[in-house]
Amino acid sequence: MKNIKSICLLIIFFGSFNFPSASAKEISYRKFKDTTVKTLDTALYDSLVLKLANKDKTGKWPVKKAPLPLPGAILPFYRVVAYYGNMYSKNMGVLGQYPPKVMLAKLKDQVKVWEQADPNTPVKPALHYICVTAQADAGSNGLHNLHMPFKQIDSVLHMAASINALVFLDLQVGFSTVEKEIPLLEKYLKMPNVHLGIDPEFSMKEGSVPGKRIGTFDAEDINYVTEYLSSLVKQYNLPPKIFIVHRFTKRMVTNYQNIKLHPEVQFVMDMDGWGGPDLKKGTYKYFIAGEPVQFTGFKLFYKNDIKNEPHRMLSPQEVLQLKPAPVYIQYQ
Repeated sequence: MKNIKSICLLIIFFGSFNFPSASAKEISYRKFKDTTVKTLDTALYDSLVLKLANKDKTGKWPVKKAPLPLPGAILPFYRVVAYYGNMYSKNMGVLGQYPPKVMLAKLKDQVKVWEQADPNTPVKPALHYICVTAQADAGSNGLHNLHMPFKQIDSVLHMAASINALVFLDLQVGFSTVEKEIPLLEKYLKMPNVHLGIDPEFSMKEGSVPGKRIGTFDAEDINYVTEYLSSLVKQYNLPPKIFIVHRFTKRMVTNYQNIKLHPEVQFVMDMDGWGGPDLKKGTYKYFIAGEPVQFTGFKLFYKNDIKNEPHRMLSPQEVLQLKPAPVYIQYQ
């Protein structure tokens, strides 16, 4: 699948809101309210959303259809920097590559790098854990996926608590569906610090074995998830959930314009492709910035991004220059 992503990147390469302005001093810590606040600073929210647009000239950013979030929203008051992976695999990401203490120390150091790159935006660390992994083998359930035991999710929650980090549970559904998989995680999703991610790459609607082709989700699938999360927030009086959808090709997300937004859910389309700086910028331009939904994310690969010329990752400063600037950063 790593080769598939590389090939795809090579193929890819080439108003209802009035947003008041805010000075850097105003945006910097005005003191950013904690997520337990009872009211939303709408003027600050609008100013920060406008700041993320980075003076975009396409007219697509900031997204004008997006509703204001409920109080307690994390975005855009903070940037989230996440370590991604699975505790059983050193090859799926940095989260499982190192012993927990080493991994958490590296994450804290990475957070400091982003705080230095953009001192006006506080950073929240996060652990982005793949709790349902796609499998080449059909398995006992015939769905080409494997559920991690709850004790592993509990261990991730424990690690996150030690550094006051958010937790994202990520699903690679295989032959299954979001309708079948997400309710199985409700006991975790009703926790205020637990958020969600889904990966279209491994949603094999056409019956291909995971890893042979790139999968897809439609807006209909995504809307099921946003409505499910919205109902949980209402039922349990939670702060808004962050919902991540990974993407590096057009077909991975179909009918994006039909995605429905909710005040209870903060939607992030995450650029998931790997390669050199120009390839990654091209992917982001066409499939993230070019098809706006609400917020954007950007994945950086410690290993795969440096495989080919010029053998380097994009720096935080370079990522922050993108239009719009990503508010969610993921390291694999």
